[in-house]
Amino acid sequence: MNVLDKVLTLRPTSVVARLGNRSRLPVLNPRELLVALEGVPAVLPCVPVPVRPMLPGLLAAARVEDAVLGLMCPHPLADRGAAERFMAAVQEVAEADGHARPVFLQAGPVRVPNAEPEALEQLQEGIFRLVDAGFSLVSLDVTRLEPDAAAEAVRRLAGPVLERELSLEVSLPAGAEGGELEGARALLEGLRGLSVRFLRVSAAILGDEEQEVQFLRSLVEVAGQYGAGVSVGEAGRRSARVLPTYVAAGVKKVECAAPFERLALAAYPEPVRTSLEQKAEKAGLGAGELLGVVGAQLAALEAPDAARLEALTFAEASEVLAALGASRTGWKSMLFLAEKWGD
Repeated sequence: MNVLDKVLTLRPTSVVARLGNRSRLPVLNPRELLVALEGVPAVLPCVPVPVRPMLPGLLAAARVEDAVLGLMCPHPLADRGAAERFMAAVQEVAEADGHARPVFLQAGPVRVPNAEPEALEQLQEGIFRLVDAGFSLVSLDVTRLEPDAAAEAVRRLAGPVLERELSLEVSLPAGAEGGELEGARALLEGLRGLSVRFLRVSAAILGDEEQEVQFLRSLVEVAGQYGAGVSVGEAGRRSARVLPTYVAAGVKKVECAAPFERLALAAYPEPVRTSLEQKAEKAGLGAGELLGVVGAQLAALEAPDAARLEALTFAEASEVLAALGASRTGWKSMLFLAEKWGD
């Protein structure tokens, strides 16, 4: 067996069930990639796919940079077919291009509005669908809940994810400003015994660069005591220049959505952008984020516009991957995992 053949045997069973036995796309659990890249000054990059024409550019950048890449479906429960459409698009584009570098697929962050039994029961059904859809990482957004309620909700919802031995990410819970570390500790203590892979913090709550690094290092230390790594969400809204900061702080995963949402939005005619901005304001979302929800309902981009968007996406993704230290992590991680398989 060659390196790719060995790596393919490490794919989660739910991924293989979705992609089919003939697929040679290495969709892996982030857990495996973290082990493979232990000690490497890099984080796992994760980017959204607001519209399908961006996929070829994202995957091409990962191949050229020889990088591990995470692809994120931010609103996988927006409608009953959202998760399946996302997975089908990734598989079709990746296999058409012969993509053979490690990929992980993230569902969410899935918003948990409250810890009421009825709300959690509805979300439980959705989480089952995400697992069956083939995602290798499920992210739960409990930022609206206090630590105790957040822990209770996660325990109710995480069963399907952990039973399939997939990765689970949980956001920082609600709490007073300045009490984030205490909130993180209380949440993780309430989840003791569950395998939480990532504790997610939004870049929006971070301060200037010096404060940012200090806080993140402290959070990394707290999370590490419970076997979790820290992930940063909503990174790069101000500038991609801050991304290396996260590598230096010991962060394990970074979601960089804003630059790609801006590119996607700019690809559409002005009337479409204006309409999206108005609807987004009413929905309390960014226009680029809303585009990721309703993009499949819009008229397809003209061929020249789609080609330009692909090229711009490639350039942006290449910059992001390099800034996060992800260049040359693809083959390195595959070699490590192939040797691990041999052991």
